[in-house]
Amino acid sequence: MAARENHGVAEGTFLSHLVELRNRLMYAAGAVLGVFAALVYFAREIYVIVAQPLMAVLPEDSSMIATEPAAPFFIPIKLTFAVAVVITIPYLLYQLWAFIAPGLYKRERKLALPLLVSSTILFYAGMAFAYFVVFPIAFLFFTSYAPEGVLVMTDIGAYLSFVLRMFFVFGIAFEMPIAIILLTRAGAIDPDTLGSKRAYVVIGTFVIAMLLTPPDAFSQILLAIPMLLLFEVGIFFARRMKPAADSDNEDEEAQYHDFTD
Repeated sequence: MAARENHGVAEGTFLSHLVELRNRLMYAAGAVLGVFAALVYFAREIYVIVAQPLMAVLPEDSSMIATEPAAPFFIPIKLTFAVAVVITIPYLLYQLWAFIAPGLYKRERKLALPLLVSSTILFYAGMAFAYFVVFPIAFLFFTSYAPEGVLVMTDIGAYLSFVLRMFFVFGIAFEMPIAIILLTRAGAIDPDTLGSKRAYVVIGTFVIAMLLTPPDAFSQILLAIPMLLLFEVGIFFARRMKPAADSDNEDEEAQYHDFTD
């Protein structure tokens, strides 16, 4: 009888977690769709803004083109949806936080919320760096080195795929301090040991930049240098946030809290 009751409690708890997860996903999807609905009317203007770094360096007799009949309609719509996701990232992370926070230890909750906030800011900073610094330099390099007789006319779909990939690459790359701090707190790395291997980190950073960016030295350097600076920032904070040697999470109990929507 006791085993049957325990099984019922476990099943009820599992179902309650599934319901909570479903609710959080619905809130997240609703936020994205709401922002998308508010922005979709301005889809063409949003595309013009995102395309500005390339349009500014195209020759006077060049322009962007659409190679598919429906591309002029669907490409700005796709971009607008991506913009809606980016705008709602803080709310999406809040929903993630609200779902996992009840199962965290007290000191883990104190650390998790600042990390979520800082990771959001760093992701936005990486995207802004790509748009305002990397794109103008990279597109100027690409367009100025076109062979004689070649007219530069970029397809709007190809451009969207390129800029979204670069936004994602630079946004993730700017998360390096967060990754170092989390790995340090988990005991997977030691910041002092990592700091003593800077030469390997420099080589690895340039290799990663070479693989993730277009095949030009400017883009690779513009990704590698911020990553190296952020690596030093991560080492700096990780050294001050190393867990105490005598800390033991097994002595702590997870404290559950109710979160209002």
